[in-house]
Amino acid sequence: MTTPYRQLTQGQRYQIEAGLRAKESQASIAKQVGVHPSTISREVRRNSPKKIYMAVCATHESDARRAGARKFCKPLTWLSHHLAIWLKHGMSPEQIAHRLKQERPDQTVSHEWIYRFIASDQRGGGELYTHLRHRRKRYRKRYGSHDRRGLLRNWVSITERPEKVETRERLGDWEGDTVHGVGGNLVTLVERKSGYLSAYPVKRRTRRQVSRAINLQFKGHVVHTLTLDNGKEFAGHEHIARKSRCQVYFADPYSSCQRGTNENTNGLLRQYFPKGSDFSKLTVAAVNRVVAQINLRPRKRLGWKTPYEVYAGVSVALMC
Repeated sequence: MTTPYRQLTQGQRYQIEAGLRAKESQASIAKQVGVHPSTISREVRRNSPKKIYMAVCATHESDARRAGARKFCKPLTWLSHHLAIWLKHGMSPEQIAHRLKQERPDQTVSHEWIYRFIASDQRGGGELYTHLRHRRKRYRKRYGSHDRRGLLRNWVSITERPEKVETRERLGDWEGDTVHGVGGNLVTLVERKSGYLSAYPVKRRTRRQVSRAINLQFKGHVVHTLTLDNGKEFAGHEHIARKSRCQVYFADPYSSCQRGTNENTNGLLRQYFPKGSDFSKLTVAAVNRVVAQINLRPRKRLGWKTPYEVYAGVSVALMC
């Protein structure tokens, strides 16, 4: 196990100075100080401006070098102002760090540094930490329970879906689901390759309202396939297929992993609409504002591009 690197203390530098004055070897000095011999060699080489090592001068040299180092001088004022904005828009420290690296290479920081900054802000009474994401419990099927939902008429199993859908080679393969709230629901659609999200509010999860919401969202978009779960709200799948000119497939019961893109994106929506949220007065405009924020989040699997950038084929400057 390697020992973590530590800066030499003023006392250790006095030991080094005394050892050199006594003409001891660097290996002997290193043993007395408790560091590797290469540390002594590097310290003497870098902090002896007039070829004579002095502890006080060495400390001044080291401090000046650190103050001038790029990693020491973080853009605190600029970053602290914008960090709150990006976190409020749902971006994680890792997403922020990688987009900064792409768009502003002169202002880069690591995601670990951002986490430390947030922790320091929290200790000082700040609220940046409140915008960090938290894991939520996931539904798990109780084994041995009976599936009471039944099968939809003329449904087509996901096993018959073309292989190219699985590989995400093209745009136009979508996954669909609903997000439930008090007094209303959201019908969500996610494009598999880009992760691009669309959502539309409905009062009730009826076949008619859900089918209408899906067809409205598909207007103007390329649609090859749509993969849904087995909820009875999707009983109008044949109408959706005709209206949107696509093939509809259904995942196996209790197999949310077969629609992982949609499930994960619904989890992002839950950050804005937690379980128990009141959907009774939710407007299309309000939903679209949230959807836009999610579509402008950089994604790791997209090479830190956003779903919007991949889906639309354009670049967006997020760090301005």
